[in-house]
Amino acid sequence: MRQMVARDVMNAEIVTVREDMNVDEVAGILADNEISGAPVEDAEGRLVGVVSVTDIALASSQGGQLVADRSNPDFYVRGWEESVEPEEMRGLHVERENLVVREIMTPAVYSVPEDTPVSRIAETMIDSHIHRVLVT
Repeated sequence: MRQMVARDVMNAEIVTVREDMNVDEVAGILADNEISGAPVEDAEGRLVGVVSVTDIALASSQGGQLVADRSNPDFYVRGWEESVEPEEMRGLHVERENLVVREIMTPAVYSVPEDTPVSRIAETMIDSHIHRVLVT
């Protein structure tokens, strides 16, 4: 029996956003596509981070200021983000109108080659407290 690898379980249709996009616009994109996060690209198309509904919710609840301590592992153990409804996303509005994705995104990209075993990806996600891994 062949071991499952990333290419067997990945979603090949990726929605990306730009780091200079308005946060309210990105919230709409996530809601419209019924996803909880997206890779972030710079103007040249390079991956520079990931933005999630959690990032948007934190910015929304803090009036546009992201003050959560991301050095604390508990920050990454939430769970609610995977079950967010599109209507809930549409209700998130950041008070600071000019807030852009680069100000709230997680400026790190976790990626694996497409032939990485799923079991190793799962271990990495658990050990690193991350919710998404990009397959390259």
